[in-house]
Amino acid sequence: MSSPVRQMTHRRLPPLPGVAPHRRQMQRSPASDMVITGVTCNPGLAPHHSTRSVHSSSTMYARSPDLQPDTVTQFLFDNPDFLDTFVSQHVHEDRIRQWSQRKHRVQGHNAVTLTNGDLFKDQRSNWKNCVQSKKWRILQDLTKDNTTNKARVFTELAACAAESVNADGHNLYLVDDQNQLFLASKSSKNQRAPSACLGRIEPRTSLPAYVAFTKESVLTNSLLGDPRFPLGLGVESDRGVSAIAVPLLHGNNAILGVVELYRNYGSVPFSPEEEETAINITVWGAYAVNLMEMYNSMMKQRKLNDFLLAVTKSIFQDIVSMDTVIMKIMNYAKKLVIADRASLFLVDTKSSELYARIFDTGRVEEHIPQKEIRFPMDRGVAGHVASSGEVLNIADAYTDSRFNRDVDLQTGYRTKSILCMPIYNRGNIIGVVQMVNKIDGVFTKADEESFETFAIYCGLALHHAKLYDKIRRSEQKYRVAVEVLSYHSQCNDEEYLVTKQVPIPSDIPDILDYDYSPWAIDNDHKPVYVLYMMRDIFKMHSHKNKNEERRFDLDDMIRFTLTVRKNYRNVPYHNWAHAFSVAHAMFTVIKTSQHRFTPIECLALYVACLCHDLDHRGKTNAFMVKSASPLAAIYSTSTMEHHHFNHTVTILQNEGHNIFKHLTSAEYKQILSDIRHCILATDLALFFSNRSRLQDIADKGEFSWESAEHRRLVMANSMTAADLCSMYKPWNLQVQLVDVIMEEFWQQGDQEKVKIGYVQNPIMDRDKVNELPESQVGFLVGICLPCYEVMAQILPETKPMVNGAVANLKKWRELADKEAREKEKENEEKEKEKQTDENQDEVIEEPPVKTENPSDDVKVTSEMTPSSVDYAIDDSASDTSFLAADKPLPDLGSDRTSNISVPSEKTVLSSKSDESR
Repeated sequence: MSSPVRQMTHRRLPPLPGVAPHRRQMQRSPASDMVITGVTCNPGLAPHHSTRSVHSSSTMYARSPDLQPDTVTQFLFDNPDFLDTFVSQHVHEDRIRQWSQRKHRVQGHNAVTLTNGDLFKDQRSNWKNCVQSKKWRILQDLTKDNTTNKARVFTELAACAAESVNADGHNLYLVDDQNQLFLASKSSKNQRAPSACLGRIEPRTSLPAYVAFTKESVLTNSLLGDPRFPLGLGVESDRGVSAIAVPLLHGNNAILGVVELYRNYGSVPFSPEEEETAINITVWGAYAVNLMEMYNSMMKQRKLNDFLLAVTKSIFQDIVSMDTVIMKIMNYAKKLVIADRASLFLVDTKSSELYARIFDTGRVEEHIPQKEIRFPMDRGVAGHVASSGEVLNIADAYTDSRFNRDVDLQTGYRTKSILCMPIYNRGNIIGVVQMVNKIDGVFTKADEESFETFAIYCGLALHHAKLYDKIRRSEQKYRVAVEVLSYHSQCNDEEYLVTKQVPIPSDIPDILDYDYSPWAIDNDHKPVYVLYMMRDIFKMHSHKNKNEERRFDLDDMIRFTLTVRKNYRNVPYHNWAHAFSVAHAMFTVIKTSQHRFTPIECLALYVACLCHDLDHRGKTNAFMVKSASPLAAIYSTSTMEHHHFNHTVTILQNEGHNIFKHLTSAEYKQILSDIRHCILATDLALFFSNRSRLQDIADKGEFSWESAEHRRLVMANSMTAADLCSMYKPWNLQVQLVDVIMEEFWQQGDQEKVKIGYVQNPIMDRDKVNELPESQVGFLVGICLPCYEVMAQILPETKPMVNGAVANLKKWRELADKEAREKEKENEEKEKEKQTDENQDEVIEEPPVKTENPSDDVKVTSEMTPSSVDYAIDDSASDTSFLAADKPLPDLGSDRTSNISVPSEKTVLSSKSDESR
């Protein structure tokens, strides 16, 4: 095709309509004012414009009917501004683009007539005019639908790139999952039928394969002779000569595809400017596709997160049974991958079988009873997944040998596609979830990824459902056990009637004496004494509330007392007798302290003392922790004390045992709080801090009975004083009690020797019984006397505690001194024997020496015998006149008492009350 300029010069234009036969006013205004009227353009020039005649009697320049094309051409060359104005106002942009395409497709010899600068300028003008006018269309094609698949977007992108550089044709190649190129789209119908796949990405094959391998664009004008890609274009073409191939890269530099643009033989070869244009379009287009994919991925992940959140909320907030959880998992799984049916099989590790109780039959009925099915783990698709842990995505079930067709034959349902995935928990396969027949095709890789995430939540849900079932069964067993234990741990009717028939005395002589021995009372009579003291304290409350009715029920008090006695174990010391003695000690403090405590506090103190060692096992807290006792797992601190309080509350909750039922709600809450505070205060780990604070307040003279905090400190210290009541009792009684206490400690030491091979606390080693006096001195000095002294400072009526402890300390110190002298004597005898043995060895080794008086040798030998050693005993060391109650205690740092272990607040004893002795 010849150029438009050449055609214009050899063609006569039709005469202009309405032109006068004579030319008038040829010298007129400038060319910008010249208007040629009546000229009809090419029918395709401006299809959307009607023939427009702009004429005026005063603006007619061409009046001659013989107007020649050469004249018009010369006029246009002489008036370029007029041409620009006319084209911009009257010519459609599609016509301009067609002119530009025809100009670039002229013969080579016509193109070379332009200089390089003119050619470059012409190409830039083409890019500017064409791309600017099409930019909105390219962006619109890429962004109008974010759900469009990638191949379609890249196809539009390749077409836009080909149009922008005026290519004769273009091809789009994409990379599949096997990293092979395949033809996605082509523009020319003259090419030979291509194969679906071009093969592996490697050099020295085709142009797109080379570009995909190097990931760099290529411009070649000698396509058939380039050794880098001897096969030429990816799609066979006999006419392609010049080509531009641009890679489509992902954000992570992965190859997505190749855009191939080419021109046939006879067309102008591609220039570097056109290569740059193609690269710009494809790079920005690929970038836009990457953003679109990222956006789609984020939206998909957001939907998945919302879905999983809904699943988690639905499953974990409503765990009723395992069947309910399984049904919800199946329903949500179908929604996730848009499947028609769902199945969930659980693994029975004992029998190596898969079983299911819930089935998706596709019907709405929910309450139809279904029979559990079981089958070996080596059968079917689900069995294979459960055995191997492999995820199976089967597009055609009947072509897979692992598929069992018997189910379809029985149900009449045809299985097409299957997605089966294992469910893990703690690294073990606990089940298999199977999706059947995706509604809109086959299960994809994206379905696998989403379903894999969902399977994790399924594992958690199934694990929690199993735990829920186990906890629920354990709770039922616990209720049964509590019911049985409650029956056997409560007093029976016979015990109740026997005790009720015994009259409660109106007065018991000497019961308020601090030297009173509660251990002298028979165990069968102790409940009556408890009722006497408890009734007296209740009457104190009624006395202050004269307008109120009686606040206690005697029958409840009898049952409560007998049940408390029954729940003390038969251990050597921390038994019912010890609880009775502590309760008596607190009763003495309450009655002699002139009602300084409130009635509720008095009642709480007494009941706390009576119950402070309930269900004691005869072991210290440290032993319970190191032996991994279940109680230590429940209560990390003050293990036994927390157990004692909880056991107290359990007894109070039994029918007919609530001795506080007549109290108001506020009083009931307050008394339970005080009982808990008092029982926990018997832990010596808390004693040191409580006593230190109380001592500081008392020394500063700031103590006030109006302060609830101060009263609670006194209550805590009173509990320790009552718990250690055996330490201020008369000497003969205390010695007997110490023997009982030590027997319980030695039994624990014997168990420690068996379990761990040694005794942690030397006091509990029965082989070191000779150290008992020293330990008792240390215990009295470090714990008992500080406790009693601060008590006497706040409550002067408790001064007998201090006096009794001081008297016992004197006795223990005498025993400790005696033990120290005997130990010193024993050490001296051992030293003498050692020296004798050494001298005898020297005599044997040296030759005998003759002496004039042989009796000297005998004299020396006799002097070395232990029997002849004279021990010097300092009687002044046993002087105990300083132990008078009104004199301060001396320093215990002398040689004879240096081995006494005096506890401090930093070396807190973990056992409570007498356990630490």
